[in-house]
Amino acid sequence: MDGWLPASRTARSPSPERLRITGAKTITAEAYRLPKATAETAVDDELIQRNPFRIKGAGKEKAAERRITTVAQVDALANAVGMRWRLMVYLGAYGPMRPEELAGLRRRDVDVDDLRIRVRLAEPERMDGRRVRGDTKSEAGTRTVILPAFLCRELRWHLESYAEPGPDGLIFVGEKGAPFRRSTFGRKWRRAREIVGMPEGFRFYDLRHTGHTLSTRSGATLKETMVRAGQSSEKTALICQHSDEERQEGVAAGLDATVRKARAEAAKKRAEKPSGTNLARDE
Repeated sequence: MDGWLPASRTARSPSPERLRITGAKTITAEAYRLPKATAETAVDDELIQRNPFRIKGAGKEKAAERRITTVAQVDALANAVGMRWRLMVYLGAYGPMRPEELAGLRRRDVDVDDLRIRVRLAEPERMDGRRVRGDTKSEAGTRTVILPAFLCRELRWHLESYAEPGPDGLIFVGEKGAPFRRSTFGRKWRRAREIVGMPEGFRFYDLRHTGHTLSTRSGATLKETMVRAGQSSEKTALICQHSDEERQEGVAAGLDATVRKARAEAAKKRAEKPSGTNLARDE
């Protein structure tokens, strides 16, 4: 479903769309890594003497360039996807949170006054439709996300209008009050993508890359963007850098200023035209 919720964290069959976008080299590399890792474990357990999977470079693939949206496009997608789901778009872009992390959010994870969201778990949906509650993708995925101030109204309004009641109530539920299905959201996402004019291959997950880019432009270091997104790669290169909560507040403030400026510039351009459609909703 266009990069929304993975069927399983341990086993995924490549879809025709994924094959088309990434190509056979990526799928081959992914298929190679599993038996290689299994054989390495067998070597460690002294079941075999050497790993037979030792083809140089076979487990690596060149990642495709990530698509980046503008602030105006994020606003347009949020408007087009519908009122129930617009906050999901904003948290995917400016959180930036993974789809399975958004699926697992509860009321007790959200502090509206301090604009903090505690990411504690993930709830991916399997191919049979069953939601599986578990850990985040990595240890770094368990984190506190400080939101930019312009999301305060969006967050408060969504909690009042759509979230389940009680501390353990889900933040995002479907129209009938049950945990939403990826197939249902997928139809709404594809429709929104068409309305805005985004490429067919643009996934919900790609919103995270917008958050990365804007945070960097607003002055965040690579380490700080990694902390914000819950990433654990490049630990060795960044071991001497540190990102505490105070600095994360600065990153959120910089992101807030960047988005507000982009919205103001877009509004000014629209005002200078004879007519136009208001895609952004400012504070």
